[in-house]
Amino acid sequence: MTRFAAPLSLLFALAAAAACTAQQPSQAAAQEAAATETPAPVATVDRPQVLEAQVVATYPHDPNAFTQGLLWHDGALYESTGQIGESKIRKVDLTSGKVLAEKPIPSGEFGEGMALVGKELVSLTWKDGIIHRWKMDGLKPVRSQEGYPYEGWGLTTLGDELIASDGSANLHVLDPNTYAWKRDIPVTLNGRPLRQLNELETVDGMILANVWMSPFIVAIEPATGKVRQLYDLRGIVQQVAASDPNAVLNGIAWDPTGKRLFVTGKRWPSLFEITLVPSDQMVQ
Repeated sequence: MTRFAAPLSLLFALAAAAACTAQQPSQAAAQEAAATETPAPVATVDRPQVLEAQVVATYPHDPNAFTQGLLWHDGALYESTGQIGESKIRKVDLTSGKVLAEKPIPSGEFGEGMALVGKELVSLTWKDGIIHRWKMDGLKPVRSQEGYPYEGWGLTTLGDELIASDGSANLHVLDPNTYAWKRDIPVTLNGRPLRQLNELETVDGMILANVWMSPFIVAIEPATGKVRQLYDLRGIVQQVAASDPNAVLNGIAWDPTGKRLFVTGKRWPSLFEITLVPSDQMVQ
């Protein structure tokens, strides 16, 4: 694994600039507007611990899957994919990468994040304002609900609540049955709002989030919204060497029984089991 010495503050700035050329126009516009804001001075800074990702195992992944949500349940991966006309919910065998079952998200909708609620999957759509619900058994549709007021990005569960991202610095806490808004979690890194939060996963009481268009995952403390850890996946992103600028790191799954952490990306040919080791880097 290659070691990196570049200041992580600089890398976050580069990631933010890259977002202006991304495939989702409203996200780019929001990022451009955010760049003009002047952050308030911070008296006390809680610097996150930086951990470097190292590969434990590599598995095949469908290179055509525009991964938006990923989770592990009962010995299999479940994945939601995006793009108009290509969006699907699927069950995938880890070892072979074979799709065991799949259902299309209605034509014309752009699929996004996904979470497990009881014995059902809940999946977001990007700009359609529609949330779908699916049975684990055969991925049969249960119901669809319109009127979701946010852009759909990432989704996970924390206890008996849903946590949703929309590309802003706020995570939305929702009722898992009605999807009604309960409260927001403002997310900060070194005391400043951290935007571009995308795919989500819950691990040991912390919320993990991909930072869109960057090679980083952050671990967020739900009670405070503070980023407590930053996972550096630059080595893995370089290993994939995707030529498509939209084929970014996106997809986190946690196996709570085996204590395994999996990551992949949009249109990546591989999915990785990783471990995290302390780094001497700091986020400035």
